[in-house]
Amino acid sequence: MEMTGAQILMTMLKQEGVDTIFGFPGGAVIDIYDELARTDIRHILVRHEQGAVHAADGYARASGKVGVCLVTSGPGATNTVTGIASAHADSIPIVILTGQVPTHLIGNDAFQEVDIVGITRPCTKHNYLVKSIADLARTVKEAFFLARSGRPGPVLIDIPKDVASGRSVYEPPGDVYLRSYNPTYQPHRKQLSEVARLIEEARQPVIFAGGGVLRSGGSEALTRLARRTMIPVTTSLMGLGAFPGGDPLFLGMIGMHGTYAANMSTGACDLLLAVGVRFDDRVTGKTDLFASQAKIVHIDIDPTSIRKNVQVGIPVVGDCRISLQLLDEMVTDARLAGLADRRAPWLARIADWKRSQPLAYQSGGAIKPQYVIEQVHALTRGEAIIATEVGQNQMWAAQFYRFDHPDHFITSGGLGTMGFGLPAAIGAQIACPDKTVVDIAGDGSIQMNIQELATAVQYGLPVKIVILNNGYLGMVRQWQELFFGKRYSATRMDHAPDFVKLAEAYGAVGLRATQPADVVPVLQEALAVRRPVMIDFVVEAEEGVYPMVPSGAPLTEMLLV
Repeated sequence: MEMTGAQILMTMLKQEGVDTIFGFPGGAVIDIYDELARTDIRHILVRHEQGAVHAADGYARASGKVGVCLVTSGPGATNTVTGIASAHADSIPIVILTGQVPTHLIGNDAFQEVDIVGITRPCTKHNYLVKSIADLARTVKEAFFLARSGRPGPVLIDIPKDVASGRSVYEPPGDVYLRSYNPTYQPHRKQLSEVARLIEEARQPVIFAGGGVLRSGGSEALTRLARRTMIPVTTSLMGLGAFPGGDPLFLGMIGMHGTYAANMSTGACDLLLAVGVRFDDRVTGKTDLFASQAKIVHIDIDPTSIRKNVQVGIPVVGDCRISLQLLDEMVTDARLAGLADRRAPWLARIADWKRSQPLAYQSGGAIKPQYVIEQVHALTRGEAIIATEVGQNQMWAAQFYRFDHPDHFITSGGLGTMGFGLPAAIGAQIACPDKTVVDIAGDGSIQMNIQELATAVQYGLPVKIVILNNGYLGMVRQWQELFFGKRYSATRMDHAPDFVKLAEAYGAVGLRATQPADVVPVLQEALAVRRPVMIDFVVEAEEGVYPMVPSGAPLTEMLLV
């Protein structure tokens, strides 16, 4: 059957289960948009191409599917780069469709021509320039296979205008086989058997879980193993929700702004079982003192991540969920006899750390940002999907909103992208229309992609935007306070907009709280309406995020409240 390239593209997208595309049209993709209008695939018109990628990212995390975005050539394509790099750093499966000038004009500096394949090569899992309609169907199938398999990530397909508008006989592609790409899903059983032995013998073990547990769907397996073996669990920022935050075995987040119990436990443990983590510098602190008393096991589907930042005793290459399930089978009940007595002193020591240095803040006359997060948690009963911007708002959300469910915390972890939260929340809301979705933001970061409020209004998406407005670029200001003699260079946010009026100008609801007594009533009002709401919480201007591990220090040397 003869089809246009645009028709072939839509046929393949339907076969891959795509029901939503985030995008912004332009000349190079006008044929694709014309065909898209003839399908039942939902298109969400964003206000900036960066927002399209972040929305696809949030959609992918909340739904477990591959997110898709569509933009035009030139500046449309280059505007996606930050979003692509963010998804790549966090291993999020998205497919980015970019328009390109006709094939005969490539390399001629044509209008809105840019080498987006070359630009994005370092920040995509793979990318393609489709030079022939005959290759289009196969390319789309490969792209989705690569995006969702192994260690997930973004894949870009660059489609010249003549490929989209030309005609060819459509032949459904067969199964994908890439000779050079064969992810290892099944771990080596002999290595896992050794890990099982270490779990049984360890006196002071800790499980360190990261985003790889969530991407593999391994949260249930992790929780079962930890509870059976009575091993306390800490997570990275990206791993929050992989283990229930309310479980007595949960230590909290590890790292620069991790909890005292998590950081001290990692420093004192004799076995660290790391699953689906990268050992990012914000997690490890001074690497040669990280878990220095422990035998380190690292389970990850990406062999290049193992021993990249931290030396490990036992490397296990394999899917996190499969590895955890097999490990749970190997650690039999008979082999766990007497475990409670062996673990009791360690768990008691951890309980003492939790009691002596809990997450805390000093209440005062102004609204404390931590209090706002606590009340968001209380009023949503911990069931909301929380997206964040980046900075202090992100860390307070990670610390004070207890995540009991996987894929309920959506944040830019690896790249730390300001402007991520609002479009990501929009994507999550579309993926989960019956869920409460909240974007925790700062007054600086929210302005990076604030135009996406128009997207939320256009599509009736009841996203709640909680702005912790302290008048600063807060995280940089905190570093300037502690390490640069309070020289607040370029971090004061003077002449900020009136967020209430701005929300109303976009057609959303705008609310404000200036006193602690306002917090709960304003949140209740926001949560009661099925409309986008932006809430301006005027918070303590110089509040800090604590604990804090100074750069270059070991995890056990924290600045406390």
